Amino acid sequence: MEPALKSTTLYYREGASDKVYQASIHPKDGGYVVAFAFGRRGSTLSTGMKTSIPVDYETAQRVFSRLIEEKTVKGYTPGEDGTPYRLTGREVLNSGIHCQLLNPINEDQLDSFLDDPVYCIQEKFDGRRLLIWKDGNTVTGINRFGLVVALPETIAASAQAFACDFVMDGEAVGDQCYAFDLLTFNGTDLRHLSYQYRYFELMEIVLPKRKSAIRLVPSTTLPGQKREILERLRAANREGVVFKRFDAPYTAGRPASGGTQFKYKFCETSSFIVTCINTKRSVALGLLKDGTTVPAGNVTIPSNHEIPQLGKVIECRYVYAFRESGVIFQPVYLGQRDDIRPEECVVSQLKYKAEPTKEAE
Repeated sequence: MEPALKSTTLYYREGASDKVYQASIHPKDGGYVVAFAFGRRGSTLSTGMKTSIPVDYETAQRVFSRLIEEKTVKGYTPGEDGTPYRLTGREVLNSGIHCQLLNPINEDQLDSFLDDPVYCIQEKFDGRRLLIWKDGNTVTGINRFGLVVALPETIAASAQAFACDFVMDGEAVGDQCYAFDLLTFNGTDLRHLSYQYRYFELMEIVLPKRKSAIRLVPSTTLPGQKREILERLRAANREGVVFKRFDAPYTAGRPASGGTQFKYKFCETSSFIVTCINTKRSVALGLLKDGTTVPAGNVTIPSNHEIPQLGKVIECRYVYAFRESGVIFQPVYLGQRDDIRPEECVVSQLKYKAEPTKEAE
């Protein structure tokens, strides 16, 4: 997609809300398309197209103006300090490249991963999964579904600054990407090799670029250092940690159980399906169990957030779920998740209230 002929960045600030919306007109195939990006400031924005096919400029201008008007009526105002996104015109196409997904572990399993030197530890970032594919002068962003997505300009420019070609796996947080794996290097597939080898190759690429928007995620296998990292991140109220077998290959998808990569969250968060719009800014939550949607409670939508529509996937933080009812306790709404599919919102992701221990007779 060619550079934008026209673009606008709008901002919305009220209370704890700080959101950004970008709209732009781009030439394509003899016509014009209207693209947009939106989300919380500092996060990786969701992107899309308002025109599914190229249209004439007058039509594109009307669509663009209507977008700006709709957002202005809702309280958005113009600003200068946005993070521009690089659009490729191939958004939502299947890249054919898929990422390895992690299974969760609980508190009881934590010590075994901390003490086992075959597992390294890394911080689990609160962002969106992002694979970066660099092929010559072309840089492509890929999400956790394997779909092509727009990249923040800072990440795209940093990827182009590397002399080599690669497919890199990481987590996008705002206009930066935290890289933790390397799938290919100069056309050579590395997935069958050990994670230790892939990680050291990634270090050779990323570390020399100290001012890059692509940063290496630190890692260690030493038990003492792993415990220090865990406690430091927990004290800082970070999201959690990841454990990876240093001798394991890269296997796309999520295993039904077990695997070679695991995640441990300090606070519980889960994705839910909106099953009903209640009164007083509340929505009902649902999860899938054996193909059937079962209730999981309700959550209040803060006044600085739009109420999500029926069927949308949202993220909630909670203390625990009641085992008998499956309802979550003290839910807090975190926002919509357009990178999670409804079929992923399953009961098995819940953390249940601990069973009371029986006193010895």
